[in-house]
Amino acid sequence: MRISGAEAVIRCLLEEGVNLVYGYPGGAIMPVYDELYKFREELHHVLVRHEQGATHAAQGFARATGKVGVAIATSGPGATNLVTGIADAQIDSTPLVCITGQVGKHLLGSDAFQETDIISISTPVTKWNYQITEAHEIPEVIAKAFYIAKSGRPGPVLIDITKNAQFDELDFSYKKCTGIRSYIPKPTLKIEQVKAAAAIINGAKKPMIVFGQGIILGEAEAELKAIIEKTGIPAAWTILGLSALPTDHPLNVGMVGMHGNYAPNVLTNECDVLIALGMRFDDRVTGNLDTYAKQAKIIHFEIDPAEVDKNVKTDVAVLGDVKETLAALLPLVDSKTHESWHNEFKEKYEIELDAVISEELKPNKEGISMGEAIEMINKHSKGDAIMVSDVGQHQMFTCRYSKFNLTKSNITSGGLGTMGFALPAAIGAKMGRPDREVVAIIGDGGFQMTIQELGTIFQTQVPVKIVVLNNEFLGMVRQWQQLFFDKRYASTEMINPNFIAIAEGYYIKAKKVTKREDLDAAVAEMMASKESYFLEVLVEKENNVFPMIPTGASVSDIRLS
Repeated sequence: MRISGAEAVIRCLLEEGVNLVYGYPGGAIMPVYDELYKFREELHHVLVRHEQGATHAAQGFARATGKVGVAIATSGPGATNLVTGIADAQIDSTPLVCITGQVGKHLLGSDAFQETDIISISTPVTKWNYQITEAHEIPEVIAKAFYIAKSGRPGPVLIDITKNAQFDELDFSYKKCTGIRSYIPKPTLKIEQVKAAAAIINGAKKPMIVFGQGIILGEAEAELKAIIEKTGIPAAWTILGLSALPTDHPLNVGMVGMHGNYAPNVLTNECDVLIALGMRFDDRVTGNLDTYAKQAKIIHFEIDPAEVDKNVKTDVAVLGDVKETLAALLPLVDSKTHESWHNEFKEKYEIELDAVISEELKPNKEGISMGEAIEMINKHSKGDAIMVSDVGQHQMFTCRYSKFNLTKSNITSGGLGTMGFALPAAIGAKMGRPDREVVAIIGDGGFQMTIQELGTIFQTQVPVKIVVLNNEFLGMVRQWQQLFFDKRYASTEMINPNFIAIAEGYYIKAKKVTKREDLDAAVAEMMASKESYFLEVLVEKENNVFPMIPTGASVSDIRLS
């Protein structure tokens, strides 16, 4: 079949099972868009309002479904506008394929109109990238792109296609990629490593598990649950690991890290064995590395060899797909309960409950707290919603207080911390999982970074629920200024527009809550709506999120106030 390069791009996407892409047209990608128009029944294109929105929407789709998200943009500023979302996907291991148009091959390097060297720009933030300059390259390169994006530790791939390659013809055939010489996405399981880990675990008196997003990416939720229920080991999570284990599971002891729960943070420095599952010992998790779990033997289950011993020295590293390595571990570990060790977690939880949680959720406080708002959403979602949070205080409150029954339910920007992530990501999550309720939790600062994507919601009629927790501040920065900069609130107070009028301008039903007694009914109305809904909740201006580990401090130095 002899076809144009542009048509080949579309046929390649269809061969990979793609039926939804996000993007924004322009001159250098116009031939592909012309083919998109012809194939619009098979491949649905969502017109975002900014290319960054395309990558975040593709991320939300990927995180909610486990599939590869796809974003398309033109050359120059279109391509560079993708970079923030690509960087976010790289550090959070999200599988994306981004396709950009480029000036003709004969114009490369001439500073032609809307030419940028997107390959050099994106190299540090992609798992792989490639510039196609001849039409015949298209099928093989796109097949490789999908294989690389999804295999092993997932990540974003960028394919840049010159305009001549889109116009020129090729003899089309497509073969999915199943392997690439010198690329080993998954280390071979070595049973000796698993046996060494089991021996240490079986001898432990105070073992503790910390699991990350690797459990979700590896679809190892059942294996995690089986391991902890057999061994009785308390299990804590990173924010990207949240929802891999139901929040009400008796062995789920909460979140580790800067704003995590008191018990798992403090007891990290008291356990005798720390078992890390699909997590990378990020600095927000470990605090001061010089004081992190020095008393413990460290076992690290990891698919990416580059993460082993990078931040924390391990005693045993179990390399491989975590679904396979945990399955191999299960018959080798002893059945235990660790009752007295669990009691230490319970005692410290009571301390946090009394000092932090009860105060946050106290019904007679002067203003509505962010924690209260999340608790009200829990009441009406019953733990079955996908919660997509932005970055800031509201993100930490969402992770701390949300209830989850199902995996792939917590979608947030973790490693990069991208404000503006939530609104477009929620669009992608809802389109990927139309069967589930999707609620975007956003601060008044981050909301205004991608507020234009309300236009995407209006045009597509995707029924996303949007909650803006408005404290009229860049809340997390303000909290740090209060605690560490003597309340010098430099450039953090927000003078906000009329959010309700803006939402209604996009024909989205909107409501504002300023009084506690109105919150329950407003959330109930939002959750019952079959259409998109915008809810603004005016929350306390100077409410802080605790516990908190100050930057550079030990996890043992976690502050309750």
